[in-house]
Amino acid sequence: MKREQWKSQLGFLLAAIGSAIGLGNIWRFSYMAYTYGGGAFLIPYLTALLTAGLPLLILEFGVGHERIGSAPLAYAKIRKNWEWLGWWAVTFVMFGIVLYYTVVIAWCLNFFLLSFNLGWGDDPNSFFFKEFLSVSGAPSEIGQIRTPIFFALLFIWLVNWVIVHRGVQRGIELANKIFMPLLFLLTAVLVFWSLSLEGAMEGVRAYLTPDFSKLSDPKVWIDAYSQIFFTLSLGFGIMIAYASYLPEKANISRNAVLTAFINSGYSLFAGFAVFSVLGFMAASQGKPISEVVSQSIGLAFVAYPKAVSLMPGGNLFGAIFFLCLVVAGLSSSISIIEAFTSAMVDKFGIKRKRLIALVSILGFCGSIIFTTQAGLLWLDIVDHFLTHYGLVVVGIFECVLVGWFFRLKVLRGHINRVSTVKLGPWWDFLIKYFVPLVLGIILSGDLYNELKKPYGGYSWTSLILIGRDWVLLTLIAAFVIASRPWRTEHHRSGGRG
Repeated sequence: MKREQWKSQLGFLLAAIGSAIGLGNIWRFSYMAYTYGGGAFLIPYLTALLTAGLPLLILEFGVGHERIGSAPLAYAKIRKNWEWLGWWAVTFVMFGIVLYYTVVIAWCLNFFLLSFNLGWGDDPNSFFFKEFLSVSGAPSEIGQIRTPIFFALLFIWLVNWVIVHRGVQRGIELANKIFMPLLFLLTAVLVFWSLSLEGAMEGVRAYLTPDFSKLSDPKVWIDAYSQIFFTLSLGFGIMIAYASYLPEKANISRNAVLTAFINSGYSLFAGFAVFSVLGFMAASQGKPISEVVSQSIGLAFVAYPKAVSLMPGGNLFGAIFFLCLVVAGLSSSISIIEAFTSAMVDKFGIKRKRLIALVSILGFCGSIIFTTQAGLLWLDIVDHFLTHYGLVVVGIFECVLVGWFFRLKVLRGHINRVSTVKLGPWWDFLIKYFVPLVLGIILSGDLYNELKKPYGGYSWTSLILIGRDWVLLTLIAAFVIASRPWRTEHHRSGGRG
């Protein structure tokens, strides 16, 4: 069975950028920059990008391209008994992260429709938590399914299915060739519109004014590395699968540099829209900026709707903002489904279209728990455990496997042979020692905080049954799938190196 390929290098690049740019680029980055010293945060952020994000992205592109396979196949070709690692990555991303991620995209779709008549009313905070989500008192109180979220979710899964079903060239590549220019255009409209608002400059000042004293706090550096790791979709198995569809002569390191810098540049650019609007809010309500800034979900679904209600032509501005979030979310969710699909096709030779239909149905059914009244609480717990433990552990093992059990010189030689940006021995050092060390520090810090007091004030029972067990179940599933015999001949052939 011939492996599909991208039609063009641009198609691959847009797909990789589409996977990297997600909801977090729009609200998480700007909030972190504001909290951690404004312009000064760019120092740890760019340091993290250059010393961990970029080297790991080059590694994932290199492994996928050189071993010609999805994450489980590529790892199996390096060391047979490490196949489980690839399965774990694609399993907890497919049957974990994307299940709640699509629900957040469904919220954005709902708010896109609500924008036209400012349907959240005068008190967006009360509307979002009490009416729209109708959040229950504890994760164990599941409550009812929220119908608007359920139907928006059904639509999002339908779009995901249609795009991935059409294959690499006619589906994912074509979708990203539409999504990415559209996203950049809509974001530019938001930025320039918001910069023209009264008080916008105050917001920009709050966003960018450097406070170098914050850099002495180790937490700032740890969070910068965490943000880079998550924002580039590292440890998801996505970039390995995407790179495996590249032709033999593909410029690996240049593609990695472009993906990393366009992703980070987009975060920085989108931050101008976020903070100009917060500056406008502060000015129109006569409050300091610090009182109108709220974190992540509150920023998108409470602070922004409030601002939209105050500005002239706000309903159109709100519609553009939430459409941006939907597009950014979809380009990431299709990449997650593709990473899992690619792995299953590689191993079991299943008919792709039948598999995608099954995966989409299972994904939609798995997402339903997050549309209930306890959905936000489940989302918070599952996201915390999968991103803080699953992804970070995969990243550490990835460096150990490729750095210590695979001849890094072979991979570096392969990348240098097909790339314009040449890698030196410094890259080997970063992969073998530095990146695992940083990820190890992040992991131990998270574990220490976890044991000190239960995360988010939840009960230990909820954290263990929902968070810990979700991570463990996906790990067990990975070992089970890895133990099944290969139905294809892919694993017998080596790589291109």
